[in-house]
Amino acid sequence: MYALIAKKIKGETDSYYQLAFESYKKNNPQFKTTKSILSFSKNKSLYKWDETNQSASNSWISDDAMANLKNVIATDLDTKTSITQKNVYDNLYLVKDSLRKIDWKITDETREIAGYECRRANAIIIDSVYVVAYYTIQIPFSGGPESFTGLPGTILGLALPHENITWFATKVTEIPVLEKDLAPPTKGKPTDNKELNKTLLEALKNWGKWARKTLLAYSL
Repeated sequence: MYALIAKKIKGETDSYYQLAFESYKKNNPQFKTTKSILSFSKNKSLYKWDETNQSASNSWISDDAMANLKNVIATDLDTKTSITQKNVYDNLYLVKDSLRKIDWKITDETREIAGYECRRANAIIIDSVYVVAYYTIQIPFSGGPESFTGLPGTILGLALPHENITWFATKVTEIPVLEKDLAPPTKGKPTDNKELNKTLLEALKNWGKWARKTLLAYSL
């Protein structure tokens, strides 16, 4: 969180911002960690956040849309579609759309994650957002956290380095997954990515420098 807050207040000349940041650092750890679960069977998956996670911070200086993401995403690789439940400032949306096409560049770099050998792939999404993913061919499912798919194996590690956020698997468990456990979310105002983007652009038009980060968070 420290890096996110530092970027948030960069350029602010009022000492109030720096004092608030120092106060936050005295009472909170440098990194915010939350748990999520990716369940899958055959070519369907459900990604959701662990309900035991702490609620979002009520501190204005640490209020960050990216850090507070709580999307629920059902993905169908056969139909190449997804249904995503997004909570956008207390407005619940149900986003039905095709899967994002990502032009992955696979590299020779490898690392171990949760006991699996993973290979690195890089990509650019949403015009300028740099993505690093680590996938394993030992798990033959072409999905991953959030809306990231399209690699020849399961994504166990994911990072948006310039946005200071990562997703890394800590444990992989082989258990039967029933079809009902992969049921997509049903609550929320129906929309698609294009319409949600238009809604967000209108809502954020007066947000100045804060708009980009918020728009990015709700575009994942």
